Amino acid sequence: MERIHAAFGAVDLVVNSAGVMLPNPVDDGRADEWQRMIDTNVTGVLRMIRAFTADLVGAAAEGRTADLVNISSIGAHVTFPNYAVYGATKAALTYLSQSLRGEFGPRDVRVTNVEPGLTQTELASHIDSGGLREQLGGMVDAVGTLSAEEVADVVAYVTSRPRHVNLRQIMVLPTRQA
Repeated sequence: MERIHAAFGAVDLVVNSAGVMLPNPVDDGRADEWQRMIDTNVTGVLRMIRAFTADLVGAAAEGRTADLVNISSIGAHVTFPNYAVYGATKAALTYLSQSLRGEFGPRDVRVTNVEPGLTQTELASHIDSGGLREQLGGMVDAVGTLSAEEVADVVAYVTSRPRHVNLRQIMVLPTRQA
């Protein structure tokens, strides 16, 4: 866990931002890719939450601001052909965030779910299908992308709110992305 010191005081913060996106048609039956996405995008998040829950709850009990921020995806709500398993893992993360608010909110730990649209990351480099890589590239050319720094700025804004304010869920997209 990282303690950030800023003008607004100490903030205890956990950001789950790891993710794997391996799009392919479900009928290709790439169970190894499905498992990798589930292990990273869902199980990995759960392990991080488990590792830092006591720190977050303790910080909140001491009167400090405590934040758990999960980075999901617009893919949790908008379907894209060949991205079904990725979207399902992000939908699970979105639901998990919603459920955790019920567990952590009464203990003054804020849980925020950030759902970015097209963002310039290494995720596209994992795509092994030339056609799907081209399709994504075409979307990027037409719509543009957010930078990782812009998504981080959203996280900074969310976590800078007064302790009693929880921005529960934020979708952040390039302006041209519908």
